[in-house]
Amino acid sequence: MNKFDQRVVSKRDPTSAVVFYLLSILMFPVTLLGYIIWVGKALFAGRNSGVSGTAQGPLSARWFQHNLGTRWDEPSKRLLMVLPGISPLGVRLITGPLLLAHRASGYIPQAFRYPFEGTVSMQVEASARQTFFDNVVERYSPGISQLVILGAGFDTRAYRLPADAQVRSFEVDTPKTQAVKRGMLKKTGIDTTRVTFVAADFEKEDWLAKLIDLGFNPKQPALFLWEGVMMYLDREAAMSTLRKVASTAKGSLIAFDYMTTEPLESRSLYSRFARAATKASGEPLKFGIDCTPPSSERLAEFIGACGLAISEQRTLGQETGTKRAWGGFAIAIVK
Repeated sequence: MNKFDQRVVSKRDPTSAVVFYLLSILMFPVTLLGYIIWVGKALFAGRNSGVSGTAQGPLSARWFQHNLGTRWDEPSKRLLMVLPGISPLGVRLITGPLLLAHRASGYIPQAFRYPFEGTVSMQVEASARQTFFDNVVERYSPGISQLVILGAGFDTRAYRLPADAQVRSFEVDTPKTQAVKRGMLKKTGIDTTRVTFVAADFEKEDWLAKLIDLGFNPKQPALFLWEGVMMYLDREAAMSTLRKVASTAKGSLIAFDYMTTEPLESRSLYSRFARAATKASGEPLKFGIDCTPPSSERLAEFIGACGLAISEQRTLGQETGTKRAWGGFAIAIVK
């Protein structure tokens, strides 16, 4: 049994979990101080640089997974440490106790497991969706020649493709966030020769026209990734984005995650906190699919109205007489 296999076994062992959380509790004051320093500096830097605050969360999650050894992502490891406003002290204070507790126990918290297994809650969606989007790229990239990452943020999938992959990658994002990322990539020496950057605001500009101007061929099938974006757009912008994808070649695919109206309307403590936190960062939650059960049918209707058809879908959250699904993962196809 190799070292990685031992980690996989121990992550589910009750004794290991007890040891991990006891150590985490003992070191919690250090971790809390680290979070205060990290988040405070990140929010301040984000407001001054125009960089998306919500793009920093997934990068941090991938950084943790890499350092715990659950998901290789060297580009994320390098990018996080040059992120504007990042506090090296905050990072050390947060990760030190986590890595120490992990090494002492062998336990891996659910949020950092890869591939992710089990029920996906709102609290761990940003980590769980890594498995979904990675699987999409692994399954479909061999059959396509164009990969388009919409609202790329600090996504690193284009830099993790095999060296022999015959795929041209495009990253579409707002000008300010993209400019910062390109500076970070240059600073860390990450090779960007196979990536074309397209600066565009989904709510204000025709990103597809800009994409075509920079070499995208709309007559050839493409794979679009749309991770953690739809819920921050208004309904019109979300539909416009999907309709543009629908206008590309037959067989093109778009993989995305989404929220329903449940977390936008719920009075639960976590939902209210999530809405307040995103609003405070300047990126409020705006759009959700109708949560009337079955929400999968509401999603299919919405996607159909945009000219696409659902190929795969997973509902997140229970649908009962009193509970509503809060989101999901899906793949839609151009027919």
